[in-house]
Parts: sequence; structure tokens; C-alpha cells
Amino acid sequence: MQGSLQGKKGLVVGIANQDSIAWGCARALRAAGAELAITWLNDKARPHVEPLARQLDAAISMPLDVEQPEQLDALFAAITAQWGKIDFVLHSIAYAPGADLHGRVIDSSADGFARAMDVSCHSLMRMARLAEPLMTDGGSLLTMSYLGAEEVVPHYGMMGPVKAALEAAVRYLAAELGPRGIRVNAISPGPLATRAASGITGFDELLANAARRAPLKHTVTIDDVGALCAFLASDAARAMTGGTLYVDGGYHILG
Repeated sequence: MQGSLQGKKGLVVGIANQDSIAWGCARALRAAGAELAITWLNDKARPHVEPLARQLDAAISMPLDVEQPEQLDALFAAITAQWGKIDFVLHSIAYAPGADLHGRVIDSSADGFARAMDVSCHSLMRMARLAEPLMTDGGSLLTMSYLGAEEVVPHYGMMGPVKAALEAAVRYLAAELGPRGIRVNAISPGPLATRAASGITGFDELLANAARRAPLKHTVTIDDVGALCAFLASDAARAMTGGTLYVDGGYHILG
């Protein structure tokens, strides 16, 4: 079946707990037949993520803080040693220092903006570079964006320009990796009640507004995002690359 992930192996980065978008994606990927590698950010996150990795029968589970280059190298070394190849990577991480995130974009610090760009955007490029030689049969790179990348969303602040850069990176990576059969896409979910979203001022109002205004009149779930992720990782999406695909009940069409 085209949508099946039987025999495919992939990395999921960004699970923090059972409310994470990456967790919904990992479940969908596993249900479609994929074998998974799972990471946790640090020792504080590990007790929350390891039980989820066991539920997925994860073949590889390791720490990954992308601000520690040796951890990313160790992760891909383990993938190379155990699998010798990889078929997809899901990059579902973002970060901005609180003081910068909650202030005006114009007031953001150079260091804060640089960290946000490094963790939220450039880390995708680093993963792509390490995954490229392992995607011997082509593959799929996926990342998570948000509507604030293309229009001003109140209180989204500095993450708007950062996500815009991420979407531009997706297009450039798609152009560069396409000749190797590697597809690169961004998924743009509607607002979801995740731990990361809780840091956005006025998030409850944003969530309620999305449900009220979206053509489908409801918010989305991590399982909705997971279904799209599993499709994009599969051969059924073999002709799709360089795009930002929305799963937001149609909210993005309203302008």
C-alpha cells in the first residue's frame, strides 16, 4: 500500500510528553508500520519520554539537545550503526528565551534571536546534512511551522520571523535535496494545547478564536497532525516537496 510505512525507519525529535505534537506524529508513524528512533531533551524530560518510547517499541532512544553538537553526532552514529539508513526525519522543536518571546520583536536581543534561530531553524539543516547520506533510497524531512510565519499573530512575537525562516529553509532544502529523491515539507497546525504553546501570552483566547473562526468550526488535535505526518513520510507523497501544508480546520484561508 502506498500509505504504508512498513519497512521504513525514521527519527522523531520533539516529544516532551503525551500532549506533544511529535507524540501524535510518532503514534501515527508507528501505526503505519515504521520503526522509530526517539529522543528526549534532557534528564528532566527523560522520565516523561522514555515510557512513550517503550509504547512505540522504539529501536533507538537517546538524549538530544541540539545546542550540544556532540549529541546530534552521537544520535546519527547510533542510527548508522543500527540501521545503516534512514527514511524520514521529523523535526518538531522550537525555542525562544522567555524575555525575548514575550517582548516586542523590535526589542529582541541579538543573543535571544540567535538562539531561537539556531534551535528552531538551523537545527533542521544540521539534521538534514547528517540524514542525507543515510537516505540512500530517498526520504522525507518534515518540520513544524505555524501561521505566524506568514501573517502577524498577536503575542507570537519573535517566533514569527523565526518560523518564516524555517519555511524558507524548507524550500531551499527541497531544491537542494530533490535530485537525491529527498522530499522536504513543513506542516503548519492550528493552535494546539501543548507545553510549548503555554508560553504564548493569551493562548487560550487564540485557541477559542481558532475554533470559532475556522471553517470546520473546531480545533485540531495532535492525531490530526499525525495523520498528515504519516502521509508525508510515505511513498504516497512521493511527488510533494518544498511546501507548507496546513492542518488547521481551514483557518489559514481567512486572512
